[in-house]
Amino acid sequence: MSANRLIYLPLGGAGEIGMNCYVYGYGPVGRERLIVVDLGVTFPDMDGSPGVDLIMADISWLEARADRIDGIFITHAHEDHIGALGLLWPKLKSRVYARRFTATIGRLKLDEVGLPLDTITTVEPRPAVIKAGPFEVQFVPVSHSIPEASALVIDTPAGRVFHSADFKIDANPVVGEPWDDVAIKSIADERPIKALMCDSTNVFSTHPGRSESTLGPALKDLISSCGGMVVATTFGSNVARLKTLAEAARASDRSICVLGRSMRRMLSASEETGVLTGFPRLVSPEEALDIPRGNLMLLVTGSQGERRAASAQLSRGKYLGLQMKDGDTFLFSSKVIPGNERGVLKIMNAFSEMGVDVVDDSGGLYHVSGHANRPDLEHVHRLLLPDMLIPMHGEHRHLREHAKIATESGIAAEIVTNGIMMDLTGESPKVVEYIETGRLYLDGNVLIGALDGVVRDRIRMALNGHAMVTVILDESDEPLGEAWVELSGLPEVGRGERNLAETLEGDLSAYLESAGAKVLRDDAKLDEALRRIVRQVAMEEIGKKPEVTVVVSRLQAE
Repeated sequence: MSANRLIYLPLGGAGEIGMNCYVYGYGPVGRERLIVVDLGVTFPDMDGSPGVDLIMADISWLEARADRIDGIFITHAHEDHIGALGLLWPKLKSRVYARRFTATIGRLKLDEVGLPLDTITTVEPRPAVIKAGPFEVQFVPVSHSIPEASALVIDTPAGRVFHSADFKIDANPVVGEPWDDVAIKSIADERPIKALMCDSTNVFSTHPGRSESTLGPALKDLISSCGGMVVATTFGSNVARLKTLAEAARASDRSICVLGRSMRRMLSASEETGVLTGFPRLVSPEEALDIPRGNLMLLVTGSQGERRAASAQLSRGKYLGLQMKDGDTFLFSSKVIPGNERGVLKIMNAFSEMGVDVVDDSGGLYHVSGHANRPDLEHVHRLLLPDMLIPMHGEHRHLREHAKIATESGIAAEIVTNGIMMDLTGESPKVVEYIETGRLYLDGNVLIGALDGVVRDRIRMALNGHAMVTVILDESDEPLGEAWVELSGLPEVGRGERNLAETLEGDLSAYLESAGAKVLRDDAKLDEALRRIVRQVAMEEIGKKPEVTVVVSRLQAE
């Protein structure tokens, strides 16, 4: 039996959609050399992570083994694969490898946080090989909803792994490289695939995926039928969709204006790296103000209802001098990611109140997915014929369904979620360790742990309100005056129309007058007693137990 083993460990993206981060290792047990695939983010919601800016995988396990990392490989430039690069790289400090477009986006992220740009090495696709410790890695062009998406061929002494990342089967993706059956099959013909780690996002979609190129005619018909200004939103990274929309606008004699920093940045990076050519000329927001509404189309950010994006700002009024009016049309050329429905509906209703016609995906007329559907996944299984399949990039139900269709076709499959370390060395994968995994939050400009209590306390205050109690004691540990209470997020009056703050102050002051010297001298006991009184009285008065902060100030004898 070999002393070395090949391990696979997802830290994010397995059992959820987003926040992708995967680890491969090869070497002696506990001393494996490691590579990392993707450092992505997911996005917060007000219910579970209020005030948080971004969420990413907790890489504590990796950080403790940073000296064993031989490279970080970024498959493509979607935020759920590259979004945490600038935030987490300082903890790992390993060479980053990416193709040209992805590297350009990655360097922008590093530059934003003042990290060295030469951290990223730009690489060419297969047959170019990157040697990283015991690993040899090739970037394999695949079609997706962003330019230069890549799968990875990872060669090790224990066998060849195919890491699909995100992909779809599209022979004509408008922008980016087409799916190539011959090139994909040649990978398995060249060396058998020991393990296929495969995208599971659309495993429940039972029809074959559609090409990006099929959207052009429907979009041209829609835009040409509109009388007023047309505004369209889609994922800013979907450069092919932006080109299709822009060409449809030009066919209807409309000038095109792009609103939103992320969308402009993606277009700029696409043109700079040569993946986008022939994009129609754009006009500035200032120029757009002088163009008749029937001859203008805006491409805007905010397809997922993001509060600060251009779509949301237009729904609230003017944005850079431009505004929606009665008779205009707003098109969502996108699918709503689960969890974002509330924000999108709010924007739709705001536009409706303005008299704007809102058009959504309409059953696939104006949007196609960037992920492989079930028949496409089965097709890839047949092309690669792996010894084993490990589904990734999906919630648990996606992983389970994907594993099921693999086993039905005679391929061994294993459901592996975040934190499960698998040994892939033998004929079948086996669990060798469970790693404690979690999440890191970007809160403002600080990284905090999900279990640090910051967000938990924020949620408690949002649900229950907050009361601040201030007490002053003199040199003899006697109350100086009455306690006073400041309330936040709580009603002013309670039962019987009594003022809540005054009621609390009365009960607290009465307690202080009768409290024994032992309690008054002990800050901890006094804090506990006052906190208990506030919560009990508030429960009686308003039916809620608020979060309580007690401030005890003691005067010192001169």
